[in-house]
Amino acid sequence: MNKLNFIVPDWPVPANVKALQTTRAGGISQAPYDSLNFGEHVKDNPMHVAHNRQLLSLYLPSEPAWLNQVHGISVVDAANTICVPGADASYTMRKNVVCVTMTADCLPVLLCDTAGTVVVAIHAGWRSLCDGVIEATVSKLTAKPADLLAWLGPAIGPNAFEVGDEVREQFITKDAQAELAFQAHGDKWLGDIVQIATQRLNKLGVTKIYGGDLCTFTDEERFFSFRRDGDTGRMATMIWLA
Repeated sequence: MNKLNFIVPDWPVPANVKALQTTRAGGISQAPYDSLNFGEHVKDNPMHVAHNRQLLSLYLPSEPAWLNQVHGISVVDAANTICVPGADASYTMRKNVVCVTMTADCLPVLLCDTAGTVVVAIHAGWRSLCDGVIEATVSKLTAKPADLLAWLGPAIGPNAFEVGDEVREQFITKDAQAELAFQAHGDKWLGDIVQIATQRLNKLGVTKIYGGDLCTFTDEERFFSFRRDGDTGRMATMIWLA
């Protein structure tokens, strides 16, 4: 049997909060999706994706509540999803329901409360991050922001995320402090989406933030990167209540 190679988030969560981050290793997909690809939308062999998801299920209490991620700000209750909803974040207060986000440069954000009563998975691509997916998600929760912990997973790092003026201006228009997250790079800019996510979380009152130090673009052995490779697979970032 293929042995999956997980990253276990390092954050001080309650014992009943479980989280896993996959790498690209351990599946059966062939290049350029090699090997543990979970994305059904990336032209990989559907049978390979299904097999990879079956391998993953051996480590989880239930099938993850997969989303059709549309780079928006829609948020769903993972316990009540029907088919594969178009959304970029999910939450649950029910045990053994697995929230999941898939990424290959976009920032996966996990949240839970200090009491261990709610967990969240957010797909923070630059568009959804800019438009407020973190804010939209936190607004759905009854937990106070001060009682939330966040873990920021593997994403394109600040030395690799090159953007034009239009992207930078969109972020600054939404929140002026985003200007601090961009550095001039020739006639372009290098953007730090981890810094922007941290700014947004802090502004909401979420200050217990961990992770954010894994770059998908530079770590080719462990991570898929759309910006680096174009056609490529997707990792999964999962969280649930035990």
